[in-house]
Amino acid sequence: MRHLLDTRSLSRDEAILILDTAEEMAATQQREIKKLPTLRGKTVVNLFFEDSTRTRISFEAAAKRLSADVINFSAKGSSVSKGESLKDTAQTLQAIGADGVVIRHPASGAPAKLAASNWIDAGVLNAGDGTHEHPTQALLDAFTMRRRLFGGSGSAGQSGDASRGRDLDGVSVVIVGDIAHSRVARSNLWLLNALGAHVTFVAPETLLPYGARTWPVTVHHSFDAALREEQPDVVMMLRIQSERMHAAFFPNEREYARVWGLDGARLAGLGDRAIVMHPGPMNRGLEISSGAADSDRSTVLEQVANGVSVRMAALYLLLSGERTEQA
Repeated sequence: MRHLLDTRSLSRDEAILILDTAEEMAATQQREIKKLPTLRGKTVVNLFFEDSTRTRISFEAAAKRLSADVINFSAKGSSVSKGESLKDTAQTLQAIGADGVVIRHPASGAPAKLAASNWIDAGVLNAGDGTHEHPTQALLDAFTMRRRLFGGSGSAGQSGDASRGRDLDGVSVVIVGDIAHSRVARSNLWLLNALGAHVTFVAPETLLPYGARTWPVTVHHSFDAALREEQPDVVMMLRIQSERMHAAFFPNEREYARVWGLDGARLAGLGDRAIVMHPGPMNRGLEISSGAADSDRSTVLEQVANGVSVRMAALYLLLSGERTEQA
């Protein structure tokens, strides 16, 4: 790979290559010494124009476990907040010899702009851009689904032998909540479709993105109807992103939790093998109850652990070979 900007352009085989590489990385993390020499001498820059402690720490851990040198660049309090452009920042990173740039940006398309420019030779990895995509989150979600549904015991530290090489053909995934503002929902939709899963969105009309009905997805307004009709193997709850909302998208929090929240009754009605996912951080009591978040079906902590393995795989595939001009 030259860059990892989205999941929409990933083929099934490319997605499975990343997931299987992540299995290899996960296996190394069970050893006493977790560090690999793979990217020794490479420099990875975490270029974050938006706050996200969880994602930044995950990428930092992944790069360091591959022995890369890591530079964390936060836009707040930097020259960017004084008016420096993305081009100027990129040229600075080129001058210091960055081999890989992990970028999170509030503007949709900023990572693609950086990758398409001639400002920098480094591989670009999208860590979330606007309401566009968050590819490594979708990949770690798919990785977690494969392990839980096909990998045996389901624990975060298990062997992934049974899930290697598997796609998600026939798996039913219901994604619920603030889809309009969610790059996680978009990235999951494209990746899960490539892997053969059937995806359903559940949200009030006000929280569905424009044009969603033209996408390869089933749309429901009723959470209960979706659970009954789609018989999901995976229920993915999304955080209500209040910081992105500048209008009233639903009556009030109590009403939202009652109609679209995952509570004990809905959890109890899920099929025997169904799992509950959430990209975090969670609004407990709003989109998900504490009982559901802490249940045996919940994969929330596994998703965090698996995120490091998936990001190790992405960095390895991006940076371990010689850079070429091909995509």
